[in-house]
Amino acid sequence: MPSPSVAAPVIRLGLRENWQQFALLVLINAFVGGMVGLERTVVPLLAEQDFGLASRTVALSVIVSFGVVKALANLFAGRFSDRVGRKQILVAGWLFGLPVPIIIMLAPSWDWIVLANVLLGINQGLCWSTTVIMKIDLVGPSRRGLAMGLNEAAGYLAVAAAALASGFLASRYGLRPEPFYLGLIFAVAGLLLSLIFVRDSHAHARHEATLRDDAATHAAPSFREIFALTSWKDRRLFAVSQAGLVNNLNDGMAWGLFPLFFTAGGLGINQIAILAAIYPAVWGLGQLGTGALSDHVGRKPLITGGMALQAVGIFVIVATTGFTPWAIGAVLLGLGTAMVYPTLLATIGDVAHPEWRASAVGVYRLWRDGGYAIGALLAGIVADLLGLRWAIGTVGMLTLISGVVVAIVMTETLASRTSSALPSKPVIAHGQSIVASSPRAMLAARPIAESASAPSEPQHGSKW
Repeated sequence: MPSPSVAAPVIRLGLRENWQQFALLVLINAFVGGMVGLERTVVPLLAEQDFGLASRTVALSVIVSFGVVKALANLFAGRFSDRVGRKQILVAGWLFGLPVPIIIMLAPSWDWIVLANVLLGINQGLCWSTTVIMKIDLVGPSRRGLAMGLNEAAGYLAVAAAALASGFLASRYGLRPEPFYLGLIFAVAGLLLSLIFVRDSHAHARHEATLRDDAATHAAPSFREIFALTSWKDRRLFAVSQAGLVNNLNDGMAWGLFPLFFTAGGLGINQIAILAAIYPAVWGLGQLGTGALSDHVGRKPLITGGMALQAVGIFVIVATTGFTPWAIGAVLLGLGTAMVYPTLLATIGDVAHPEWRASAVGVYRLWRDGGYAIGALLAGIVADLLGLRWAIGTVGMLTLISGVVVAIVMTETLASRTSSALPSKPVIAHGQSIVASSPRAMLAARPIAESASAPSEPQHGSKW
C-alpha cells in the first residue's frame, strides 16, 4: 500500500513568521561574538607580559592571521552555502572553534597563539557569515536593516560582555587560563544548538527568488562575475566593500593597539577592560536602532555619517589622555560603527539577487574582514616606526577618507528612497526585454537600457 504523501512545509518570509529560528540564530551569533570578545582585552597583554614581545608588528601578528583566515572563510561560507546549504557550514565553523580556548590556555609559545587565531578566524568566518545569510533568507526584503541590526547587536554586545568578563577574570586570577574557560562554554553551546535545533534556510532564498518578476528567466551567474561586481564593477557594492574594509581596519587597530596605548597611559587591567568593552557595547546597542533606521532613511546617509563619526572618535582618543576622554572617544567610535555595520550588509541584500546573494555576502565579507589584517599590519609597522599615537591617527585619517569615498561614489539602494535599486522587472529597450536579475544580465542590460534613455533622464545606480 503506498504511503500517503506528506505536504511540503509552507515557506513564509518575514521576521514575525520565522521568529523562532531567527531568535535561535541571534543567540548563536552571540556565542560567536563571545569567542572573539575573550581576546580583545587579554591577548594583547599576553604578548607583552607572558611572551615578552617588544615589536608591535609581531604582537599584532595574531590579528593579521585572524583577519586573513576569516576573510577567506567568509568567501568560502558565502559560496558553498549556496551549494551545500547553510547549516552544514555553520556546524563546521563550530568544530573549528572548539580547540581555540584550549590552545590559548596551554600555549607554550607565541606561535601557538597565532595558530589559535587561525582556527578562530575560520570559526568566525564560517559561523558569522552563515548566521547573516540565514537571517537575510528568513526575513525577506522588507526588514533587512532591522534583521542585520539585531544580528550584529547580538554579536557585538557579546564581544563587549566577553571583553569585560575576561578582563575581570584576568585581573583577579591572571591572564591564563581562567578567562578562557568561558570560550569552552561558548563553543560547546554554539555547536550543540547549531547541530540539533537550527534548520537550513536555503529554501527561503529560493522561495524569495520565485517571487520576483524575473524568476522565470534568471540566468545563473559565475562566481567570477559575482566577485567582480561586488569588488569594483558595481559602484554601490564597491563603496560598501571599501567601507567595510576600512571599518575593520580601524577595528583591528583598536583590538591590537588600544590596550597597549591605554597601558602606556597608566591604566590598570580593570580600566582597560572597561574601555575595551565600551566600544563594542555601544556598537552592539546602537545597531538595535540603526539597522531599522536605515530601512526608513536609506543606507547611504548612515554609512557616510558613520565613517565620519568613527574618525572623530579615533581622533579624540589619540589627541587626549585619561580614562574619561578615552571613554568618550570609544563611545563615538562605537556609535559610528553601529551606523555603518548593519547598513552595509543590508545594502548587499538590496542589490544582490537571492540566487547569488550569499556569494555576494561572502565576497563583501572577504574585503571587510581583510581589513583586520591590513589594519593590524599597518598599525604595527607605523607604531614600531613612529609610535602608538601616529599609528592610531593614521588609521583615523584613512577612516575619514573612506567616508568621503562613500559620499562621492555610492548611490542609494533602498527601493523606497530611490529608483536606482537593482531592478526586479525586465528592462525594456528597443523592443527587447532584458532581465537584470543576475550579474551577467546586469552587465548586459545597462548599456542597451542607457542608450535608449533620454538625455534628460540619466541612468543612476551601479554603473561607473
